[in-house]
Amino acid sequence: MKKILSRIWKFLWKVSLWFLAISICLVILFRWVPIYFTPLMVIRCVEQKMDGKEMKLDKTWKPLEEISPSLQLAVVCSEDQNFLKHHGFDFGAIKKAMKHNEKSKRKRGASTISQQTAKNVFLWPGRSWIRKGFEVYFTFLIELFWSKERIMEVYLNVIEMGDGIYGAEAASQAYFKKSAHKISKQQAATISSVLPNPIQYNAKKPSSYLQGRINWTLQQMRFWGGKLDYDKEKK
Repeated sequence: MKKILSRIWKFLWKVSLWFLAISICLVILFRWVPIYFTPLMVIRCVEQKMDGKEMKLDKTWKPLEEISPSLQLAVVCSEDQNFLKHHGFDFGAIKKAMKHNEKSKRKRGASTISQQTAKNVFLWPGRSWIRKGFEVYFTFLIELFWSKERIMEVYLNVIEMGDGIYGAEAASQAYFKKSAHKISKQQAATISSVLPNPIQYNAKKPSSYLQGRINWTLQQMRFWGGKLDYDKEKK
């Protein structure tokens, strides 16, 4: 029995070491290499096929300088206003979400842009504690090895923004027939406002609820002064 347990322990130890080595190497590699596919994209394609639908995967990688500063600001205002300040986790937002969820049936999340990026690039969708644990691990790694600009660049290139639509360029072309570099503040706020549920919300025909989110995001963008200052947070 001791020999069996010893073998199991050695096997698990080796698997853990390999996982650590491979995951760290991937994170370092993705600091520079564009990411063209994610687990969520594959899962969505399989779901479309199983539902008898035509597989749709609309995605074009764009460097951060070719994505409108307005869209960068809009996603921060709508999704994670402490993005430039925290190190992957917004503990204040987590506490507020926990208090809200204790009293309300409509659950509120507190995932940061860093967490969403880690989840989208390396993991599968879900709410299990195991997946959440991996999310924490990969969030720590990308905050350690990537800059905030790189996290934003990856986020705006892989995030789901509609049915089969991923990333800022694909969303801008699908909804407004223009490049992500040329969209207006209003259009940027519209794209960012669908992110909590990009399959349900329609950016082309915003509901009254979605229009309220858009107006709120535009107001927050004005408070910020028009664009993000990445360099300011480095000082």
